[in-house]
Amino acid sequence: MDTQEIIEKYRRYTYGLGTYYKQPLPLVKGEGKWLTDSEDKRYLDFFGGIVTVSLGHCHPRVVAAIEKQAHTLQHVSTLFPTVPLVELAETLEKLFQGERPAKMFFTNSGTEAIEGAVKLVRKYTRRSRLVAFCGGYHGDTLGALSLCDSGAYRRPFEPLLGPVEFLPFGSVDDLARIDDGVAGVVIEPIQGEGGVRVPPDDFLPALRRRCDAVGALLVCDEVMTGLGRTGRWFACQHWDVSPDVLVLAKALGGGLPLGAFISRPAVMQTLAHDPPLAHVTTFGGHPLSCAAGLAALDLAARERLPERAARVGEAWRARLHGLVGAVLREVRGRGLLIGLEFASPELTRRFCRAAFARGLILNWTLHRDTVVRLAPPLVISDADSERALSAIEQAVAEVGH
Repeated sequence: MDTQEIIEKYRRYTYGLGTYYKQPLPLVKGEGKWLTDSEDKRYLDFFGGIVTVSLGHCHPRVVAAIEKQAHTLQHVSTLFPTVPLVELAETLEKLFQGERPAKMFFTNSGTEAIEGAVKLVRKYTRRSRLVAFCGGYHGDTLGALSLCDSGAYRRPFEPLLGPVEFLPFGSVDDLARIDDGVAGVVIEPIQGEGGVRVPPDDFLPALRRRCDAVGALLVCDEVMTGLGRTGRWFACQHWDVSPDVLVLAKALGGGLPLGAFISRPAVMQTLAHDPPLAHVTTFGGHPLSCAAGLAALDLAARERLPERAARVGEAWRARLHGLVGAVLREVRGRGLLIGLEFASPELTRRFCRAAFARGLILNWTLHRDTVVRLAPPLVISDADSERALSAIEQAVAEVGH
């Protein structure tokens, strides 16, 4: 199929969300940090399937794990244990709790994991009220959307799930508004679609203490930040905070659809009764996805990718800080989750187009159109880092003229 035929059929038969700068970009191949379009042009991928392909595209070990599993067992539902599922669960428990026990529920996506986490905290605490934070993003289903404060996204679908109260992200003083009527507090340790916003160092520890004081469960949405992206296995570890419920997805599946929510056994057990199967899924924990995820986690651990993300990200931010001025106002982030704040939405769009012209795929964040998020594969080489940073420097210079 040639480029024009792909675009015509895409527009005719699908919803057509996937336009890149107002023009569909048909992609036909992924290899490591590279994407190739239908006209055989290659791009460095800093969009990463929305911060998903931490190992790059089609990593040989992940592909081999998928292929082996496809010949063995493809689907049975989570009513039956499978080898990939239990091995992945064991690996995640060791990462999350160390020697302390934890249980998990696998889903197809981060949004579904958020939905399950909300049901869990309500059922466990027997409370209904939730707290989330201004600028946060947790997904687009009706329940997950209820945890987003953006009026533009909420209004067409109201009334949403409630009651939900929104607090300013990073404000310790406002945490006093969390009281003993709150079932759960849902937070991204570093806001992703809100503009790669990093909280003050005292904020998450203060939130942990407040939840403990009133008996609310702390839910950390690490769909975007988890599994090494920020330089630690989980972003909450930067502040020595352990959540009651951890939500994962994106990088978890090694490129295939997979999410999970994890908590201590006493909490998770509440979904097993009154009624039985109080939360269930058909495809969650799919053997192919779990096999891919297990291979990806094994590789990340063997190659110490969280440590690499911390080291490379620090070097990137130091270099990018040198570009701050009238066009680029701020550089922030942790590890290889980096936000570039531009002076206006128009400058942001112009920068993205200039970078794309130099073979770099990236985009601005969903809820902050002045911030470009950099999320390259954690395995990116020094040579490709130099190629990408040079393209960014040239694009900023072009926009500034």
